[in-house]
Amino acid sequence: LAPTEMSSPSLKTGAYILIGVGALTMLMGFLGCLGAVNEIRCLLGLYFTCLMIILLAQIAAALVIYFQKETLKVELSDIVVDLIENYDPSDEEKRNLQDAWDYVQTQIACCGWTGAKEWENNEILRNKSNTEYPCSCSNRSKDLEEGGGFCNLEDPVNGTATYADWPVHEQGCMDGVEQWLKDNLGIILGVCTGVAVIELLGMILSISLCKNIHSEDYTKVPKS
Repeated sequence: LAPTEMSSPSLKTGAYILIGVGALTMLMGFLGCLGAVNEIRCLLGLYFTCLMIILLAQIAAALVIYFQKETLKVELSDIVVDLIENYDPSDEEKRNLQDAWDYVQTQIACCGWTGAKEWENNEILRNKSNTEYPCSCSNRSKDLEEGGGFCNLEDPVNGTATYADWPVHEQGCMDGVEQWLKDNLGIILGVCTGVAVIELLGMILSISLCKNIHSEDYTKVPKS
């Protein structure tokens, strides 16, 4: 069976939005600096418009995440399960994606999306009777030094080994990620609020500069 595409409509849309916001931010910074230094009202106006578009895009993204969180969870689950089933340390084409998942499992101390049992469906582990296990899932420090790939069971197992025989974390990464978000919700909201405040200040500053330039231009007009 060919592996399914490692993407989803919602994640693709989110990626395109982030790319667009990044490009717009670069353009915005250039226009803002140029407009402020040379006192060009139209550039300051474009700077204000760009900031407003970015702020509205962030609000829209937050609303989409909030109202479509169950859909996003299902789509992300499909992607991760497919990644686990086709995980292959020798596959250079998927190296970045696999390294990212190894990093998640290592940092959150979790295994699989809902649990380690999902790794039993991996083709490589299944062909080796599950006598190996993902190193990034391990609860032993010496396995974590490997960073990724598969580690061998040290204790022999009669017959086919199962995930219960692996020295890995029991918690699935879905629960781990949700718990991490809950624990760091205050920091996340604080950063988002800070960014929004900075953007609003930038909008206010650009309006103030435009008014000052307009006032200076008005005073320079010779009276008849």
